[in-house]
Amino acid sequence: MTTSFDLTGKILMAMPGMPDPRFSNSVILLCAHSEEGAMGLMINKLAENVSKEDLFDQLGLTGQADALESAVHTGGPVEMERGFVLHTADYESAISSLSVGDGLKMTATLDILEDIASGDGPEHAMLALGYCGWGAGQLEGEIADNGWLVGDAETNLIFGQDDAQKWSKALAAQGLDPVLLSDVAGRA
Repeated sequence: MTTSFDLTGKILMAMPGMPDPRFSNSVILLCAHSEEGAMGLMINKLAENVSKEDLFDQLGLTGQADALESAVHTGGPVEMERGFVLHTADYESAISSLSVGDGLKMTATLDILEDIASGDGPEHAMLALGYCGWGAGQLEGEIADNGWLVGDAETNLIFGQDDAQKWSKALAAQGLDPVLLSDVAGRA
């Protein structure tokens, strides 16, 4: 299955009954989507046993972790040792930043953490370890099988909400009540 539409910058909201428990009640911002596949960052699950203080210390930014406004998130199950920073578009890495939607960028180079530590980073930023990835046609199949709802990403949802509430808030922003969602797909 190929895609003729680009979901980059959209959010995925896991449907009830998601068979993979890693994605239960998850909200994922799609950072890239094409016929070759898709890549996104989960924005509502915290990384277990990883503190931003320890991470900043490991990177040689000792004592600077408070400059990052949020805890470290689990971006997804792929390459969990690799870091990504999702941030507002007011910051552009000198090395490389990827535009991922209206007012959002993603940077995967150390310079953004150095800039955050020195006070020269973006207004809002979220650090994630790992990412979510789909092969060609895989995401489209999961959407067709009622695994995901697709919606618009809002900066205040990504950076301004309690992680435990992001799934229900994301659904509400689309005009949906989680209680009314079914975990059974249908075809007309």
